This record gives sequence, structure tokens and C-alpha cells, in this order.
Amino acid sequence: MTRHLLVPGRGIPKPEHWQRRWADAHPEYRWAPYPPGPPLTLEERVAALHEAVMADDEPAVLIAHSAGCLTTVVWAARHAGPVRAALLVTPPYLDPAWIPGPDDTPDFVSVVVPREKLPFRTVLVASRTDPYTTFPQFEQYAADWGAELYDAGDAGHIETASGHGPWPDGERLVAALG
Repeated sequence: MTRHLLVPGRGIPKPEHWQRRWADAHPEYRWAPYPPGPPLTLEERVAALHEAVMADDEPAVLIAHSAGCLTTVVWAARHAGPVRAALLVTPPYLDPAWIPGPDDTPDFVSVVVPREKLPFRTVLVASRTDPYTTFPQFEQYAADWGAELYDAGDAGHIETASGHGPWPDGERLVAALG
């Protein structure tokens, strides 16, 4: 049996968000971190993901959204563990030359996004209308991480605001990962 670990973005997923719906529909899915949401820093999120991955020898499929994708790739650069695959949904692009503004929260401001090939099968879901990442930036992430690129079309950030409560395409992608 494969474990499924949900790696949320920076905020707390709303009840209608696809990750929350999947957690409700699949009681065996686990959050990493639990409970999801702020005010965790990146370091705390990576530690929580590591703890969840190492809690069992059974291989896991990581299901990450937005900043949770960055948590996942930082974890993979620092740790190893029983991970079969990852679904990375709309990772935000962080320019290495970016300087945080006064309204930016400290949790992800100093992230250096790893650019090495991930040690497990990875599908990166890209949207052509994501407000945080251009399609060419998604393509670069996919190339750097050795990920298969899934073009979701004009799907925004694939969250509640862009109309993604139910997300059957995502469920099919997870099923194909194991």
C-alpha cells in the first residue's frame, strides 16, 4: 500500500480547496505538516515533512501545492526516505535575485530553490495563467527537477479562487503515480 502525504502551501487550505477535499474523501491521506497552515517557517515545514516521510517504511506519494512544492524540493535536497513519487502543483517561482518587500512574511523569504534532479518520479502541474509563475518558469523547474510537465491550461493557481475545489484531473495524476 502506498501512503499519500499532503504538503500544503503557505496558508490553511479552505474547506473547498482540492487538498482539503481529498483529505476528507481519503481518511488515509495525511497532512505534512499537521495541522496544515501557518505560522510555520520553511525549516519547520521541511522538518514536519521529514517526520511524516520517516514515520513508516511504506513508500509515500507526496502531493504538494504552491509553497508546499518548495518544501518538497528543499526536503529532497537535504534528506532521503521512502518516497515513490511527487505531484508538484503550481510551485511559485522564486527568482534568485528577489529581495523581499516589507509585507513579505519571513517563512519563505530566504529560500534558495534547489535545482537538482529529484530522486523520485515527479509530475509538475503547470498553469498557463498562474499569477506566481510563468509557463516558461514551470518548464525550467520541470527540466531542473527531472519532472514530467503536465499542462493544465488556463487554470490559474489551481486553488479555490481559480475554481478548483473538485479537481478530477489531479486525482487521475495521483492515481497514475501509485
